[in-house]
Amino acid sequence: MLPFTYAVRNLLRDPGRLLQTVGGSALVVLLLIAAVAFNSGMDRVLAASGSPRNVILMGKGSEESVERSEVPLAAESALATSVRGLSQQLGQAAVAGEIVYMAPVTLEQEPVQASFRGVLPATLLVRPEVRLLEGHFPGPGEVIVGRLAARALQTSDQRLQVGKTLRFEEADYRIAGIFAAPGTVMESEIWMDRNDLATATQRDTLSAVLVRTGEATVEDLEVFALQRNDLELAAVREDRYYEKLAQFYGPIKIMTWLTAGLVAAGAVFGGLNTLYAAFASRIREMATLQAIGFNRKALLVSLLQESLLATLSGTLLAFLVAVFLLEDRTVSLSVGTFRLQLDPPVIFIGLLAGVLLGTLGTLPPAFRTLAPSLPKALRSQ
Repeated sequence: MLPFTYAVRNLLRDPGRLLQTVGGSALVVLLLIAAVAFNSGMDRVLAASGSPRNVILMGKGSEESVERSEVPLAAESALATSVRGLSQQLGQAAVAGEIVYMAPVTLEQEPVQASFRGVLPATLLVRPEVRLLEGHFPGPGEVIVGRLAARALQTSDQRLQVGKTLRFEEADYRIAGIFAAPGTVMESEIWMDRNDLATATQRDTLSAVLVRTGEATVEDLEVFALQRNDLELAAVREDRYYEKLAQFYGPIKIMTWLTAGLVAAGAVFGGLNTLYAAFASRIREMATLQAIGFNRKALLVSLLQESLLATLSGTLLAFLVAVFLLEDRTVSLSVGTFRLQLDPPVIFIGLLAGVLLGTLGTLPPAFRTLAPSLPKALRSQ
């Protein structure tokens, strides 16, 4: 086998080609890292937002969007008294009617689209993951904001501190607290008193009623929905609802993969052209090494080492850039806000991409360089 230092010396022999290879592989790997982090972040937040113990009762025909759903107010009390086996705390059934509403909110001068959720204290019975970090639960004329709401509203955390005000539907609301619901879409929402939101939006219905099952099952709630035809309800397990929502965002995920794939393919073909030109001038050098006793397998391994050194250097550069530009960066979509994380699957795919770029981009020109017979290769220019 050829010494490893031979590959290193050859790599440094052409600085221009080295920079081109390192830069190209860094760009491709960085784009792949971003695509994987984006898709896994979206999947993670949607998966964490739904609990298999919670069931959402929405208006029949609106099972795919809680924002478009309308549920009579009477459904909340009917569920609490009619369905046995619901989770209870201090004798109160874990049943909470909510209003979900998308509308502009004014923070400074320009209105920004925000997601509001009208809640009552009973909401905490069905959403045990919610924790108040500061302040208190909202009363009349008050709101609490998720800890990622500032990112979703494209403003600073200082602007959404406790005691500040925001304007919604021609009325000012005081920020009474900040809450966390780790890993869920709720962290980018604004919560307010349900009666305030109903008054501001002039609606006399709920968006949905959320219940937390104990001994009861989703089938029990489906039976309730069928028996109470007057309420026109449909029961959907909360985690299944968010699974369907994830399918809705499938085209966005496909587009990120397509974009990353096209750039990667372009980089591979560009690398092939570069290496064909670079290796073509080294046919005689390879033949000389064969003449002094090195076989073609050893030469192929050396060429692969040379290419992998360049592409893995680009991969390392991509990870360094990703740590500063992508790690813990928040992305806002209509479904909510989530963080980009460089977790093990993202790191693995980035490393795999670097290895594949170096291998697939090297093998065709390397085979062509080593293909001529020894006498013919020694006579080449």
